[in-house]
Amino acid sequence: MSNVREVDVVVIGAGQAGLSSAYHLRRTGFVPDRDFVVLDHSPGPGGAWRFRWPSLTYGKVHGMHALPGMELTGADPARPSAEVITEYFDRYEQTFDLRIRRPVDVRAVREAGDGRLLVETSDGSWSTRALINATGTWDRPFWPRYPGQETFRGRQLHTAQYPGPEAFAGQRVVVVGGGASGTQHLLEIAPYAAATTWVTRRPPVFREGPFDEEAGRSAVALVEERVRQGLPPRSVVSVTGLPLNDAIRRGIAEGVLDRQPMFDRIIPDGVEWRDGRRVAADVILWATGFRPVVDHLAPLRLRGPGGGIRLEGTRVAADPRIHLVGYGPSASTIGANRAGRAAVRDIRRLLADEPLAAA
Repeated sequence: MSNVREVDVVVIGAGQAGLSSAYHLRRTGFVPDRDFVVLDHSPGPGGAWRFRWPSLTYGKVHGMHALPGMELTGADPARPSAEVITEYFDRYEQTFDLRIRRPVDVRAVREAGDGRLLVETSDGSWSTRALINATGTWDRPFWPRYPGQETFRGRQLHTAQYPGPEAFAGQRVVVVGGGASGTQHLLEIAPYAAATTWVTRRPPVFREGPFDEEAGRSAVALVEERVRQGLPPRSVVSVTGLPLNDAIRRGIAEGVLDRQPMFDRIIPDGVEWRDGRRVAADVILWATGFRPVVDHLAPLRLRGPGGGIRLEGTRVAADPRIHLVGYGPSASTIGANRAGRAAVRDIRRLLADEPLAAA
């Protein structure tokens, strides 16, 4: 394997979690390109933010937390978040000389046979002593399956492909999903569409009052417990409920956010419930979330019987060389920052053969 390059740490992904990890590696003495590399499959900076729809302006972004060491200041709330945050990430990479390698697709991570890991990519292979996986979820949109789905004559798309509300002018739109994206889509689309229908599997929970630090910690703790048990993570948002802000209140009052239970089947011209009720539709928009991008780790067999990867903090319980940041409890922007710092602290101990701290 003479063409394999050796480093101490490989970071996969350059979104919030990957950049935070790279910053903490750099800050604690790791040198980019010599001691660590950051591999990113995107064509440029911004992580998943660069792919967000134009109508998601910076002012509408919920809880964007600055990267460590450099605040995001003076951003115009009316500008698309994709532009604002991509520019910020670009500036951040340059300021801290993080030397992101892109576009690089990571195809598989497997045992190298000498206590190291082999990271196979579209740009050759890397041998590493430790791995920080910061691949997020954007590239793995979740599409539920329902009877009759293939018969639908209209258009089906996912939040990941959402083009903005103007594309739905004069159409009958069914939005599926009870999270923040689903409600944002509905509130934007309703003034343009001929009709909108909102369906969710569970009744939505609207949260009154401020979402303070204590509430945030409680929500993260619930998600943390799932990954500690080796269960697939749920998003932090899924356990916090929807904030009852002015836009949501208006949507409820105007009937836009009139939630219907999940339909039972899809028919060629709409959706149908078991009792025979039907709603005609030209578009079904699946705002059904995302799943962690971890298929490249499959050769390491990290998944447990619960279907998830069991973590102790950010560290994979079954393999202390591997950390998942931006996964489960650290999927929020502030969580990703903390996870990057924790992962680097652990990896420094591992590489120095020091005992690892209890999570």
